[in-house]
Parts: sequence; structure tokens; C-alpha cells
Amino acid sequence: MKLCVPIMENQGLDSPVSAHFGSAPGFAIADTESGEVLVIANQNQHHAHGMCQPLAALAGHQIDALLVGGIGQGALSKLAASGIQVFLAGAATVREAVDAHKAGMLQPVTPGMACGHHGPHGHGHGGPHQH
Repeated sequence: MKLCVPIMENQGLDSPVSAHFGSAPGFAIADTESGEVLVIANQNQHHAHGMCQPLAALAGHQIDALLVGGIGQGALSKLAASGIQVFLAGAATVREAVDAHKAGMLQPVTPGMACGHHGPHGHGHGGPHQH
């Protein structure tokens, strides 16, 4: 299974998880079978609110699930339409997020949990996915 985690900087499995999918500088794609981690740059990092193109951001890489700290409704809907599961991961690193997914500890992100707005300094709103 290939799990994608938005990251702040490339440190392999120890990469710090980004608080939000769309504005993450990059993504770590962890292959749970081989243990390999591929890091790619976010090709769609600078987009207008609501205009995130998640599949473009992933540069065409195939993934089975996305483990996020937060995600906007538009991106969540587009990923769901593509058959990609999205899970809420409050982990500090890619390794912690992947381990939590393997253990079945992550809950799927539902439309009501998606971020509805962007503030001037990122995502300071509360809720189950505090940023």
C-alpha cells in the first residue's frame, strides 16, 4: 500500500508532517510493503483558496491513501472522487503517521471535518484537526 503524507521538509520517515495538505511544501509517499519512501515537491502549493488540484499536486503518483493533519473540502472531494481514502493523522512524523495507519488507529476524514477557510497565517481554527 502506498501512503502519502504532506510534509514540511524532506527527512525521509522522520519528515515533519505538514498541518495542511494543500499548502505543504512536499509529500512523502511511503510504500508499506517495501519500506521505501519517495519524496516529491508539491506541484500545486501556490493556488487560490478552493482551487487545490490534489492529483496535480501529487504529480501523477499513484497512492492508496492520504494521511493528513488537515485538508480543504475541495481537495477532499476531488480525492474521494478519485477513490483515494483520506485519514486524519495527528502525528509529528511520517513514521508515526504510517505506523498509526498500519495499527488501524486513524479515522477517515469526513466532509464535516474538512477545513472550510484559510486565515492570513495558515490554519488557526479549532476543531478535531487543530493546526
